[in-house]
Amino acid sequence: MNAVKVISPGALTTIQDAGRFGYLQSGISVSGVMDGYSHRTANLLVDNPPEEAVLEVTLMGPVLEFLTGTRIAVTGAAMQPQVNGQPAPMWQTIPVRQGDRLSFSPIKSGCRAYIAFAGGLDVPVVMGSKSTNLKAQIGGFQGRMLKRDDIVPIQAPPGPEKLWAADTRYIPEYPKQITLRVVLGPQDQAFTRQGIADFLNTEYRVTPANDRMGYRLEGKEIAHATGADIVSDGIVMGAVQVPSSGQPIILMADRQSTGGYTKIATVVTADLPLLAQAQAGTVIRFRKVDVEEAQKLLKEFHEKIEAFARSRRPVTA
Repeated sequence: MNAVKVISPGALTTIQDAGRFGYLQSGISVSGVMDGYSHRTANLLVDNPPEEAVLEVTLMGPVLEFLTGTRIAVTGAAMQPQVNGQPAPMWQTIPVRQGDRLSFSPIKSGCRAYIAFAGGLDVPVVMGSKSTNLKAQIGGFQGRMLKRDDIVPIQAPPGPEKLWAADTRYIPEYPKQITLRVVLGPQDQAFTRQGIADFLNTEYRVTPANDRMGYRLEGKEIAHATGADIVSDGIVMGAVQVPSSGQPIILMADRQSTGGYTKIATVVTADLPLLAQAQAGTVIRFRKVDVEEAQKLLKEFHEKIEAFARSRRPVTA
């Protein structure tokens, strides 16, 4: 049987791909992976299309038993993988055999790891995506997080077998203090000049109230000029909402499709993978950029993934 059995699910393990696009007008969020860089590079290490679905693991890794031989790769947060109790490398193709068990050590840095399977996960495509939408209970594996004794089907690995290792230049680090680049707006006019200055010049800390929907931050209150409420409008990943409390919330993959709070800024797409790896307690500062620089950063982000693919080196089992 081409499948893996869940012995222990970890804290939150879901199936995610690049996301479910085209349904926001129906209230269906995009979902998809939080860290697009780790997602795409994990797939490249097992010769999958970069957008293929993976397992997204949060804070504590699962224990999986392989019911067939295959190849996998683990990227993202530093939570040492082990095969049958023996350390296995991250950011490298790992061959596994039928009966092998994959487990993880406690997390050292980052927040989310990604497990890619050669050939991909064999789950239904719902509205153009394999991603799990936990609130709508669609996609992924029965529309939910993985549970003990689940049997998750995988595709047979394509041949010939290739094993890759990432160039260390393209393996990110996840510090406890990060700077996120933002484009101001679309409602920056709703804040006082001092409020915007405080947003850009003081530190904010990630609170324990963070999940796939968003990150609540705490720090200096951001002052509104015209109130926190607006007529609801669309929300993109990385939008920084500021409700009447003055404490910012950065909305992420499982965000609602629309919202009625003012948005002071939007985190540039290129910085979202770094944010996705932030744990509670991470200190965040914001730096303003313009739209042209945000576009340049996005181009560089895609070029980095292409460079990752070119720089992979073959390894032997």
